[in-house]
Amino acid sequence: MERGITPAGASLRNASFACFGSVTEILSDIDSMGSEKALQLVGMRFEGLRILQKILAAAPIDFTICKGYELLADEQKLNRIGTLNEWLYLITGSPDTFTLASDKIESFGFNGVSHLIENRFEGSLHPGKLLNSLWQLAVRTGVQFLFDTEIKEVEETPDRIKLVTQNGPALYAAQIVYCTNAFSGQLLPEVDLVPARGQILLTAPIPALKFNGTFHYEEGYYYFRNLGDRILLGGARNTSFQTEYTLDAFTSLPIQQALERFLSTVVLPGQQPQIEQRWAGIMAMGKEKMPIVEQLTARSFCALRLGGMGVALAPVVGRTVAELMRKG
Repeated sequence: MERGITPAGASLRNASFACFGSVTEILSDIDSMGSEKALQLVGMRFEGLRILQKILAAAPIDFTICKGYELLADEQKLNRIGTLNEWLYLITGSPDTFTLASDKIESFGFNGVSHLIENRFEGSLHPGKLLNSLWQLAVRTGVQFLFDTEIKEVEETPDRIKLVTQNGPALYAAQIVYCTNAFSGQLLPEVDLVPARGQILLTAPIPALKFNGTFHYEEGYYYFRNLGDRILLGGARNTSFQTEYTLDAFTSLPIQQALERFLSTVVLPGQQPQIEQRWAGIMAMGKEKMPIVEQLTARSFCALRLGGMGVALAPVVGRTVAELMRKG
């Protein structure tokens, strides 16, 4: 059941990264969550991307392993890359998941960057095509979708669940799973999550664009990639956290200005390309980064709080909640 004509949270509004975490983001998670939980989370993201590649191998989702990079302005985290690679060996199977590629900074044309870290496992995809391919796969297996159907209330009895809809008849189910992510507050007010808006811009075509790949900066709070000869750039939420804890899916001037400054000083120094599109998507964050995948009552389950990594996490989270429902 989907309340909109199409999913309108972050499903169609993300930046189309197929990534599992930059060096500084993972190290920050290790420092705050501990190495065991942080690496478990990385493992879930990595496995999720592998599942996507497997089940949609023949689907036209534009999945490309174009390599991921992180821009560093100083050397503070470089001495921990070796240890991080040792830990990640059990996840990626590679002794050098992250390697230095600072020799590419000049050819890419970046400014204010002292080091560049490369990850050969990361890439990009097309979120609209991904959603469409997943929908087609689900329909072929017998799944029925009810679009434009908003649930206002859920009533559970010992033998069934009643779903009160906004404009239609009541519906009944043996089990339900909440996959409402950032929009869970109305139906699950007790769950630990807050909405977090992510804003993005897309430039007009840039002649002789110098780089190809997906890029992160400042623990992933800035992220950009080339989309053909255009630049898709998002983030800057860390410049104004409080204003971005919102369900309002529209762009704001301060964040867009921060993105444009980053674009013209770091990514394309001295240039101010035309911006053709701007949009926002709503993610779900919480006190910690691990997704919430659990049984809530005898007949209800949830799969929530994907922390801005829904593309990579969703396959594993979906599989986990399905297993819980079978047991339940």
